[in-house]
Amino acid sequence: MLEALPQEFREAYATLFKGKPDDVMKNIILHELKRRLAEYRLLDKKMRTQYGMTFFKFKKQHMVEKNNHSFRVEEDYCDWELATDGIASVNAELKKLEKYL
Repeated sequence: MLEALPQEFREAYATLFKGKPDDVMKNIILHELKRRLAEYRLLDKKMRTQYGMTFFKFKKQHMVEKNNHSFRVEEDYCDWELATDGIASVNAELKKLEKYL
């Protein structure tokens, strides 16, 4: 697996990681999922604070329409929806992988 990487990447790998490549790859995947989850949660928290409500309440109250479809509010809607879906998706992935933790 590592042989296909350029030498610089193999050297960085050797510096950063100890252990069998399969174990290291599992840890990299878990770390990336947790990083994404943190990013999605941070965006969700920012939007909850900005709008004073959850995404589901924001959607249910038709906030985009109430704000005359302003670009900023529509963009926030899309970003927030992505974050909400991302939280659910990453949590589902982590649940499937929890036996490896």
